Amino acid sequence: MTTYDDRASLTDLTATVERVLRSVEGVIEGKPEVVRLSLTVLLAEGHLLIEDVPGVGKTMLAKALARSIDCSVRRIQFTPDLLPSDITGVSIWDQQRRDFEFKPGAIFAQIVIGDEINRASPKTQSALLESMEERQVTIDGQTYELPSPFMVVATQNPVEMEGTYPLPEAQRDRFMARVSIGYPSPEAELQMLDIHGGVSPLDDLQPVAHAHEIVKLVEAVRGVHVAETVRRYAVDLVAATRTHPDLRLGASPRATLHLLRAAKASAALAGREYALPDDVQALAVAVLAHRLLPTAQAQLNRRTAEQVVQEILQSTPVPAGPQQQPGLTVGRGFGQQPPRRL
Repeated sequence: MTTYDDRASLTDLTATVERVLRSVEGVIEGKPEVVRLSLTVLLAEGHLLIEDVPGVGKTMLAKALARSIDCSVRRIQFTPDLLPSDITGVSIWDQQRRDFEFKPGAIFAQIVIGDEINRASPKTQSALLESMEERQVTIDGQTYELPSPFMVVATQNPVEMEGTYPLPEAQRDRFMARVSIGYPSPEAELQMLDIHGGVSPLDDLQPVAHAHEIVKLVEAVRGVHVAETVRRYAVDLVAATRTHPDLRLGASPRATLHLLRAAKASAALAGREYALPDDVQALAVAVLAHRLLPTAQAQLNRRTAEQVVQEILQSTPVPAGPQQQPGLTVGRGFGQQPPRRL
């Protein structure tokens, strides 16, 4: 297991992260928290779901993140007629060799951009299940490993819009976090018109990090220490979703694992070798809400999964975090207010 005994690894992580953040923020104006969450998911070995109305920069964010890292990138435009083999690949009979030859699909890339993923049928969406969870693809009994790092960045339109299919529960559960970009502020939108009104901001975007650097940073994030009390806090939050009266489907054990991994990446981005309850709190809504299904009565009362998670955060006791130790660098926190202590 990689640890932070070597201070150079933490310094390298911070420097690389700042370069990528500046690169992506140069394209996505006025949304630093969204950009930071995207990078958190990448370093936590997760997948990101970007949900919002058309035209707010969902695909732009995915492309900017992919182009900022020098790695292979493939884009899949999900449509109702898209086939599973278009994603995973297909075996074709070779007349000269008199044998089947495998033609890899678009999933064989380090950053896979799934544009408007909920416009495809559930059958086609299911083609991503194995690759997102096990980072491999099985075709005709043969298993093919996917490259590292591997991340799916998918965009989707709200299900109320025309031509969309709701994502199956198993598909949503494989996304580590969901984020909504939202409309920019008037100042950010005016700046966007001044800077990007004539040319695409992606045209001049150059890679600021290499794939092997990301792999090294991912290994470093794995070594972030998580105390027993913080792990118990994450378990308590997820368990509360399974008994809440406004939810008919709570979060899965995979959600607990994703929440813990994201908290470790968040701590590393903040310059800490250990995770705090603040990291778990700040990421709980993004990691848990999209997996939850409100009851029919809750929907009639216009209760959202995000509101339920916020209530759970308020009602679940928060353990006291570790004190700063000599030689450790404590970065800026993510919580807006200090958590309630026992």
